Amino acid sequence: MPVPSGESNLLNAEQILSHLKVGEGMRLAELGCGGRGHFVFPALRFVGSKGHVYAVDILKPVLTAIERQAREEHWTNVTTVWSNLEAVGATNIPAHGLDRATLINILFQAKNPAAILKEAWRLLKSGGLLLVVDWSQESAPFGPAVAQRVPVEKAKALAVAAGFEAVEEFAAGRHHYGLALAAR
Repeated sequence: MPVPSGESNLLNAEQILSHLKVGEGMRLAELGCGGRGHFVFPALRFVGSKGHVYAVDILKPVLTAIERQAREEHWTNVTTVWSNLEAVGATNIPAHGLDRATLINILFQAKNPAAILKEAWRLLKSGGLLLVVDWSQESAPFGPAVAQRVPVEKAKALAVAAGFEAVEEFAAGRHHYGLALAAR
């Protein structure tokens, strides 16, 4: 099934980011930022002028579009990073340099979601928070096939194996679950 391009109709970025307890001056990465930076630009408002947001993706055109929008909107504290998140150690952000990170609708697309969670752990400071939002198991007339979706319990188990502990589980919309995870 196709994934709707109007992600804003499905996920409220500000409401979802509030579960990360992002503060002024923090360093945050949207790991797998997607086409329009639906979470990148709201995250910039959360971190303020003294914080920094990294937009990470494997698709270079996505990063080019985010760079263009950042220039047009005069954001100087956003950096795009080209990376394959399934290659642990490949993301060009200092290890343990992030306060917060997000994985929004990424796990269902991954061949190796465990590696992505290990890479997120590598990037986060001890005690840093990771927000995972992905498709719930209920069928919908859009979105990935149910068989492709990563159930919340599997996502939690993979996260714990990568070095996280579950802090909060929440509904991230009608068709998504959310997990806030702390790096141990």
